[in-house]
Amino acid sequence: MTTKPFAVALIGCGRIAGHHCRSIREVDGVALAAVCDLVEDRAREYAEEFAVPYFTDYHAMMRDVPDIDVVAVITPSGMHFEHTLDIIERYRRHVIIEKPTFMRPEQLVAAYDAAADGGVSLFPVFQNRYNKAVRRLKAGLTDGELGDVRVIAVRVRWCRPQRYYDLAPWRGTLSHDGGALTNQGIHHVDLLRHLGGEVGRVNATMRTLGADIEAEDTVTATIEFASGAVGILEVTTAARPDDFEASLSVVGSKGLGQIGGIAVNELQIFTPDPEACAANSEDFVGIKGHGAVYGFGHTDMYRDIVAALGGDDYPITREDCRGTLDLLHAFYRSDEAGAWVAASGGEASNRLGQENETISDLYRTPIPDLEMQND
Repeated sequence: MTTKPFAVALIGCGRIAGHHCRSIREVDGVALAAVCDLVEDRAREYAEEFAVPYFTDYHAMMRDVPDIDVVAVITPSGMHFEHTLDIIERYRRHVIIEKPTFMRPEQLVAAYDAAADGGVSLFPVFQNRYNKAVRRLKAGLTDGELGDVRVIAVRVRWCRPQRYYDLAPWRGTLSHDGGALTNQGIHHVDLLRHLGGEVGRVNATMRTLGADIEAEDTVTATIEFASGAVGILEVTTAARPDDFEASLSVVGSKGLGQIGGIAVNELQIFTPDPEACAANSEDFVGIKGHGAVYGFGHTDMYRDIVAALGGDDYPITREDCRGTLDLLHAFYRSDEAGAWVAASGGEASNRLGQENETISDLYRTPIPDLEMQND
């Protein structure tokens, strides 16, 4: 007997939504059911390409396509919490949440608590963990090939000119986007923990150097890990004229491992086994139908989601996601304090993710009448 695939609907049809659609198409056990965006042309484009219905009102989508199992929230970052909570509480559906998951730690706590109460699951997106290069470096650390971690360095040197931020009102705002660290650098913040272990404290400096935006486009930081290892972080979108590098290197007591390329997709150095570099590198440039910086990780993520819906554990836990969000906020808190700050403890930045109702109203869908709501 053939098992019916899990039906996924998308809320938000920006660039990365197409990447989700194509990844869903490649995975057995899951199928695209519908797409939704406030801008009709965006929703229609994906609907026509993937032969699914489209909507400009996600409440209408949930009413008219009742067999939806999972909703992927791909809206502006500052709307993730509001949209996720509504899908959980109003419709009792599982939710996939694009990076940076939520803007504030207390939002993460509330969303996971609501999911537990509603009997549904949350699936944060950190697709770079699936890159071959990242997996091989992780294995080298877990198996002891590189020995104890001594130094970790992150370098993200990308280009986001003013025209990028001018594409939408939420871009570059502290309430709904964050800057280079929250938007572009969040995957590398996650990899710091994923590869290096928990961070003890950080000392960060943020600047806005290449664009007229509210948030930072450049951050440098010094890092102390709980293990005693140290690290440095450099993330900027003020590089010109193009994206150059997104790399992470680990100096261990037995060797050096470095991943790089456009999106940590190349194993560039692995001294315990130099021949592993070619076998564990992927070419993300020119991926048909996929943005180069997105890679192939979403496809593997959807396989894990199918497995999780069947009873397996999803590899990114609530505590894991919370640790990355706490570390993200620690960088901002350090810049605000002008001093070292602890990376854990649940404290939040004074500025990142604060409410801005004017911007939120641009991306809200009116609440439906009572007769349209599920019992």
